[in-house]
Amino acid sequence: MNALWARLTRYPIITITVVIGIIGVALALTGEELAARWTISIFALVIAGIESIAMVRSLLRGSFGIDVLAVTAIIATVLVGEYWASLIIVLMFSGGEALEDYAAGRAKHELTALLDRSPQFAHRQQGNETVEVPVGELEVMDTVVVKPGELVPVDGTLLSEVATLDESSLTGESLPVERVRGDILISGSVNGALALAMTVTAKAEDSQYQRIVALVAEAAESKAPFVRLADRYAVPFTIVAYIMAAAGWIFSGDPARFAEVLVVATPCPLIIATPVAFIAGMSRAARHGIIIKNGGTLEKLARVKTVAFDKTGTLTQGQPELSAIHAVDGVTQDELLRLAAIAEQYSAHTLAQSLVSSAHFRGLKIVPCNDVVETTAHGLTATIDGKVVVVGKFGFILDAAPNAERVQLEAGELAIYVSIDGVYAGAIILRDEVRLDAAETLTWLRHLGVRRTLMLTGDAKATAEHVAAGLGVTDVRAECLPIDKVRAVEAVTERPVMMVGDGVNDAPVLAVADVGVAMGARGSTAASESADVVIMKDDLARVARAVQVGQDTIRIALQSIWLGIVLSLGLMVAAVFGLIPAVVGAAFQEIIDLLTILNALRALGNGRSPEVHRSISPPTRQSQIVP
Repeated sequence: MNALWARLTRYPIITITVVIGIIGVALALTGEELAARWTISIFALVIAGIESIAMVRSLLRGSFGIDVLAVTAIIATVLVGEYWASLIIVLMFSGGEALEDYAAGRAKHELTALLDRSPQFAHRQQGNETVEVPVGELEVMDTVVVKPGELVPVDGTLLSEVATLDESSLTGESLPVERVRGDILISGSVNGALALAMTVTAKAEDSQYQRIVALVAEAAESKAPFVRLADRYAVPFTIVAYIMAAAGWIFSGDPARFAEVLVVATPCPLIIATPVAFIAGMSRAARHGIIIKNGGTLEKLARVKTVAFDKTGTLTQGQPELSAIHAVDGVTQDELLRLAAIAEQYSAHTLAQSLVSSAHFRGLKIVPCNDVVETTAHGLTATIDGKVVVVGKFGFILDAAPNAERVQLEAGELAIYVSIDGVYAGAIILRDEVRLDAAETLTWLRHLGVRRTLMLTGDAKATAEHVAAGLGVTDVRAECLPIDKVRAVEAVTERPVMMVGDGVNDAPVLAVADVGVAMGARGSTAASESADVVIMKDDLARVARAVQVGQDTIRIALQSIWLGIVLSLGLMVAAVFGLIPAVVGAAFQEIIDLLTILNALRALGNGRSPEVHRSISPPTRQSQIVP
């Protein structure tokens, strides 16, 4: 009973319309036809008046909607005595909101699934006991027990020997993943059949899951340019409808013909089907681990002509491995690596993480250091054991140590230079593999209509050109500072331009691009917040999939609009010649609404997990080792 009452009160106009209809039928059956006519007509005119006020407000805001046709149709049917038709139009117009809510709810299912599953409590280990506490109370280094089937509440490190987790709602990957002791656990993952223990590494508000929830909430509440897309067709359609209605009246001499034409000229598809298609497209993307923050981005994705990529961590694996160490002036290789790792331990850069990992692998002790000053895209300075250590690019080191010398690099190698107390101490050589799916992704983007690709990187020119040559990227901008990347994107003439990156230094250029895409699986919070699209799985191919989802969504939205327009025009032609009574025309219009909304829901896709783009099969190639 409560559920029924909630539905009735949620859509009061629909409820009142049905009640008025029942009263009208009762009056007509008891011979009170005049009373039925006046009851329904007055109600219809009141609704028309209310909608007219809303319509005027929309016009004052610069938004032209086709609700003017519905208002005119209601008034016209009342004036010519077709009051039953006017009641159906009111029901159709007010029912549009309920129909849109239903369709949008279905379309949003994937998009809002994460919000509905947000963990509220966690099992914290306190001595020999496990205590249930709110997730927000967890602190770094707490030990948490996750029971079978529960969500991992916050980011952490696995303490148990092994665990099986379902990360599909985060990454779109349908298969469970195996984790072993020491592996990172992503909040929001679903634990398997065995309970696990973990150490908290981030508080709830800083965890991956909460970041995703925030992004999804923003996407779910976005007010995209749905109306603008429909308005492009609303004005000409309205004009044509009035001309045909006037023509029917003039040629027949019957004012009822004017009303009959307008009854079938109120296509809710222009109002409802377009936003449903957009929401469905965003939900489809979310199912594939792609968070699109607003519907406006879908429109831009569909028209992308240029794609710019960062290199490290985007086109490459982003996990450079130690290749060689060149130490000079009596400094041992281990000491050179140790000092560089100590200095870089506070940096979020991918190369810094590689240095620290390499030092740990060699069993070198990483201790705290002082006076760390990082110069973005160049390097950093730190005081270690009373010594001033400078780590970074050759030009950065040359300023601190004039005796610095470049090392000879093989194709695809990258050097990190080090100086100690103003004296050149050597260089550490790293290598990074190109992503296995990078070439195919670029090919897929070209098939989707992308005309130009760029690489924007802070790495050396020779290194960047080596990567670009292997992937077919012809426009390379190397040794870029963040501001250089911003200027390069702003200078692109073939727009819209999409920028793909994953690091802190990519945040500015992601913000200025028409579409900023953050590889959020490893990317920084700054990059994800600046981007319009966040890829939650470390899978470059999903960049191309995002473009495809945008194109499919716009295509289906336009199909829905044209389906409604063409069917309505057909009915209008029939009404002009008096072939469709007003009441029958109103019923036909409801059928058109349903058809177009069902078509719009096709933007949800087929529900399958994302796959590699099978229609493109570039030649198999050996993995390239490049920085």
